[in-house]
Amino acid sequence: MLIHVALLGIRPINRYYQNEETMEWCSLSDKPTTKYAVPALDKGLDILEYLASQELPRSQSEIAQGLGRSPNEIFRVLVGLEARGYLLRDETSGRYRISFKLYNLSRSISPIEQMRQCALPYMEDLAVKIGQSCYLCMLYQSQTMVIIQARSHSPVFLHITEGSLFSTRTSTSGKVLLANSNPSVQAMLLEHDSGYADLNKKQQLSVNKELTQIRENGLCVQPNSLIDGVTDVATLIGQPEGKVIAALAVSSLQTQLGKQVEQDSLINQLQETAQIITEQLGC
Repeated sequence: MLIHVALLGIRPINRYYQNEETMEWCSLSDKPTTKYAVPALDKGLDILEYLASQELPRSQSEIAQGLGRSPNEIFRVLVGLEARGYLLRDETSGRYRISFKLYNLSRSISPIEQMRQCALPYMEDLAVKIGQSCYLCMLYQSQTMVIIQARSHSPVFLHITEGSLFSTRTSTSGKVLLANSNPSVQAMLLEHDSGYADLNKKQQLSVNKELTQIRENGLCVQPNSLIDGVTDVATLIGQPEGKVIAALAVSSLQTQLGKQVEQDSLINQLQETAQIITEQLGC
């Protein structure tokens, strides 16, 4: 991760990175290089990141100063980025700014599709380890929708169809999503839940207390509301109140969970997988 230091109104002059092992901030010039480094690509990404941090367009010399490079070093890269449509150059001032091309590229993959592509390999690995199917849910309008499932290869397993919709307030995954939504979204979801409106004040307070507990624990464990003898476990993917959140869940026959040790192991592996997916998504 790069940070930039502002100086004389043109930022950054010096660039730093955080060592993932020691968590100390180090000069970028000290960052170890690899034999797979692509200098031209690094220059291009540096330019894009730099211009994205600027409020105003910058000239070639200003960009070079901000990156700690010479104008000649970045000239060809600037020309290439402009030719490919990633930068726009003002003909009068000669200053550069970022175009909408990166924005349009980022929007070409929906959050749901991005989540599916990122999560599936890790979910399949989890399904093999625990011998049970797992599935991932996201909010869809006011309900909770299963967007992907990784099937177990065990002789007996529970199957939940992708696209299935469940109550956000009562389902295990829904509770995790509701508990970790920002206050305005949470209020809107509860407002659209007719069952919540029918509850008395004491019952509504009980629901809110449960949601707070789920958020603090980062987990929801409860009997399945539709199938007797099935226990659901769900945990959060993403950060509380994040722009993109999901719930990773496992529905197990109570005979499969068996001892408390087995349930604890399942929960640990579920949370570890959710954390890996969160990191891969950059949430």
